Amino acid sequence: MIDLYYAPTPNGHKITLFLEETRLDYRLINVDISKGSQFRPEFLAISPNNKIPAIVDHAPADGGAPFSVFESGEILLYLAEKTGRLLSGKLRERHTTLQWLFWQVGGLGPMLGQNHHFNHFAPQTIPYAIERYQVETQRLYNVLNKRLESSPWLGGDQYSIADIACWPWINAHQRQRIDLDMFPAVNNWFERIRTRPATVRAMQHAQ
Repeated sequence: MIDLYYAPTPNGHKITLFLEETRLDYRLINVDISKGSQFRPEFLAISPNNKIPAIVDHAPADGGAPFSVFESGEILLYLAEKTGRLLSGKLRERHTTLQWLFWQVGGLGPMLGQNHHFNHFAPQTIPYAIERYQVETQRLYNVLNKRLESSPWLGGDQYSIADIACWPWINAHQRQRIDLDMFPAVNNWFERIRTRPATVRAMQHAQ
């Protein structure tokens, strides 16, 4: 059993996407970040950076005590290794997948997160910041589109944790003022993931 500490954000959706895809047993524990629940001592003991998602695996592969994991990219890697799913064992495809996973956690997520902030949440309108992160968002979409023009999935021939990591951020494209028709390969990839039964089940938690 996996305890998933969750809020309906792109990073939260990554983990429900994986868990629904693999049908691992899990318990969803909602963390109300609007009320500061992420700062409670019991949550900080699991996620010291006071961010969701985080998990507690009550049946880790080493047979030991329950094991907690924070940071969404590491959770995806941990669960992929635990299940042997959604991460190839072949050297080239495995490391291609991990490159795109790290691209998401190091670039796509943080930059699109800043886009969201300055377009929707900043207390003052700051044109420089809005323009800066809009330009970077478009650049990243172009990078993603170029990759998907040459490969059906980010890691290669198989759907993987790299696709799972990126998709929830692209799902928020309208909030980023992005027209997916301008990125045909991304749009095709986006729709193929959106209609997967596991994605439909995972996104129901956000409603």
